Amino acid sequence: MTDLTLVIGNKNYSSWSLRPWLAMKQFGLEFQEICIPLYTPEATSKIRQYSPSGKVPVLLHGNQKVWDSLAICEYLAEEFLHLNWWPEDKSTRMIARCISAEMHSGFQNLRQNMPMNCRAKLPGKGIALGVQKDIDRITTIWRDCREKFGGNGDMLFGQFTIADAMFAPVVLRFVIYDVQLDNVAQNYVEAILAIPALQEWIKAGKAEQEIIPAFEF
Repeated sequence: MTDLTLVIGNKNYSSWSLRPWLAMKQFGLEFQEICIPLYTPEATSKIRQYSPSGKVPVLLHGNQKVWDSLAICEYLAEEFLHLNWWPEDKSTRMIARCISAEMHSGFQNLRQNMPMNCRAKLPGKGIALGVQKDIDRITTIWRDCREKFGGNGDMLFGQFTIADAMFAPVVLRFVIYDVQLDNVAQNYVEAILAIPALQEWIKAGKAEQEIIPAFEF
């Protein structure tokens, strides 16, 4: 029995939950899931049983509680040192951390106007003030990483790293809203979509029955 448990929100909507979940799946960690539907009357009290912040995701590992997606990934990288969570080269690893942190803290216009919704197909929706600027910056990051570091695989740094997990929900948003991309960005989108674990997440999200009006057009 694994001693790792990941507390997550709805797979259809919870982009932050997807990030550590996908990383853990990709690196072959066994873990239990506790899924708490969000935006229900009892959601906050249920989440606070596990999370000091009252938000998901939360990783439970023995007596440890780790909340926040990026913090969870960094914790796992320290706990499971034999796995290549980050690029091996120090300078490249620094860049991977920078773009992961930028994703973690930025792109608010994209987040607010293009919420993740695995069940939806919303071409042309969500292009509000500032969204295209976010899209342009994200695709620039992808293009730069693929051209400089992607020679040994299809991911941003060749092989899958935490950085890919951080951008995976953006890939889903670009598909949902049919964002037009250049060839490099589109190829990266297709590579992320081809990951079996992500397909598993999407399938589970589409099967959920809960509807959160704030994330629906």
